[in-house]
Amino acid sequence: MTYDPEIMKETPMRISRSNISTEINKTGSWRFVRPGYDEKTAPCSSACPVGEDIARIEMLVGQGMFPAAWETILRENPFPAVCGRVCFHPCEGVCNRGRMDSPVGIHHLERFVGDMAIENAYAVPHPFYGDEAEADRRAIHGKKIAIAGAGPAGLSAAYFLTRLGHACDVFDADSEPGGVLRWGIPWYRLPEDALKAEISRIVDMGVNIYCRKPVTAEFLAGAAASYDAVFLGCGHGHSLQMGIPGGEKVQDGLRYLHDIRRGENTCSGGTAAVIGGGNTAVDVARSLIRLGVDTVIVYRRRRRDMPAFDHEIRMALAEGIRLMELAAPVRIDNDGDRLTLTLQEMRITDMETAGGRCRVVPDGERTRILKVDQVYSAIGAEPSESWYRPPEQRPDVLRMSHCTLWAHPASGLPLVFGGDLTAPVRSVTDAVASGKQAAMMLDTLFREGKAGIPERIAQCRVGDGPALSMEIYLSGSRKSRNPAIVPYTAINTDYFTPADRAVPPTLSPLERRTAFEEVEGGYSPETAVREATRCFNCGICNDCDNCRLYCPEVAIYMDGTRCINLDYCKGCGICVVECPRNAMTLEEEQS
Repeated sequence: MTYDPEIMKETPMRISRSNISTEINKTGSWRFVRPGYDEKTAPCSSACPVGEDIARIEMLVGQGMFPAAWETILRENPFPAVCGRVCFHPCEGVCNRGRMDSPVGIHHLERFVGDMAIENAYAVPHPFYGDEAEADRRAIHGKKIAIAGAGPAGLSAAYFLTRLGHACDVFDADSEPGGVLRWGIPWYRLPEDALKAEISRIVDMGVNIYCRKPVTAEFLAGAAASYDAVFLGCGHGHSLQMGIPGGEKVQDGLRYLHDIRRGENTCSGGTAAVIGGGNTAVDVARSLIRLGVDTVIVYRRRRRDMPAFDHEIRMALAEGIRLMELAAPVRIDNDGDRLTLTLQEMRITDMETAGGRCRVVPDGERTRILKVDQVYSAIGAEPSESWYRPPEQRPDVLRMSHCTLWAHPASGLPLVFGGDLTAPVRSVTDAVASGKQAAMMLDTLFREGKAGIPERIAQCRVGDGPALSMEIYLSGSRKSRNPAIVPYTAINTDYFTPADRAVPPTLSPLERRTAFEEVEGGYSPETAVREATRCFNCGICNDCDNCRLYCPEVAIYMDGTRCINLDYCKGCGICVVECPRNAMTLEEEQS
């Protein structure tokens, strides 16, 4: 049979066609599972001591919304420029991006945002949480709190208590506020301008800071006449003694750093030994070498056991500082104008400490001799006064993760101990976290009583970690977020391509040895945006619109936010699978 066009013209084409909309066929009745938007918790936020909303911060930076990113940080941390420089960033250790190539430079981005705020004089929003009526209500019912110590814990407590509507007076023994930030961290790690700018922001909020006015036991006994509570964040300002023959010849490492920050230290040249393995020991050694002193760090364990940040240790070694491992000083003798340091050689055992470090014991009678011009001790510190410590084993003491609450035995005045006195980790960010927790505890104490504190604090946890969120405490949008931690396996990595981590400019070792200039530079705006877009934004919606684009029923629509028309959603789950960030969930339909 041949094809005949004429015959085909006469043959009618029978194609079915409806004259009514297919909307009458509500395919949602087929569904037995239901998709929904379910923002979850990023692992970095749970690991962050101050519980910052890191996934959202990076999303905002990636969109070039720097002021909004800064405001998001300030909800949980008043020191972005400071912490971006000195925090040991545990967030990066659990970053899901690290499973693909390398972790996001979270602390570099935090520093960038903090520096942008200082450089461009961003205004602190008011009210910070909630509406004007809520802010006014809190101010009317506010209390007055005395804060002992103007370090990171005390300043953080003042910041958050002021945000909650309370008045704060901060007292400090030193000539300027900042505590360890001002006196214990060298300029090359934390420039003075950045610190002063962020402290000034707290003062501008109405916080009173009184320097050269330490809180004494007598002040504490009479404080109930003027204050409703006291926060004690005095820190560890007294260095531990070595307790060896000739120990009086040793110089205090903390005092040395303090003197340098005051511009009083003029020593230069010669040789020095620094005893210890923590951040203070490394800071002392790196400061000495900048003054032309040939320096060696002496540590009783191995390098891998040093509590100092590994990044700082690598920097120190690159600058020419030597490290003598498995050696413990046993005596110091005069040798003319020099000192002879006798070191007991140590050996490791098969046991480990609770912190995972090796246990060491003397290696028989084996010793080493080290001749130097100066010896500095940085083996640890403790509170300057015994009453700075919270009481032990008392039934009326309430202990939380970073703070301890007790009532003064004579006046009944609430006392909250925080900072290095109670924090599980002695770091700047843990001190800030302690100040935030103290603010929550006191605010809850004033409003609900002591019995309500544990439950109220537990409600503010970020994911499964100890970090707390002030935004959650004040019933912000973050309160509705699922505490479940987003694992790497829940990320749809098909939507992400490998990209190298941005590394900020750094001074060469030779340049570092000759001055106290800041070692690491910051990101440019272009670099910050590029680095922030490497972030998976785990668990939060960043408006990628995949859910709406891939929905076969066109059941997802915009009405201010994305909505699912359940009359037509069949529950196929394509939207959940194609969400790159695990911000959606399928749940079984309830009958």
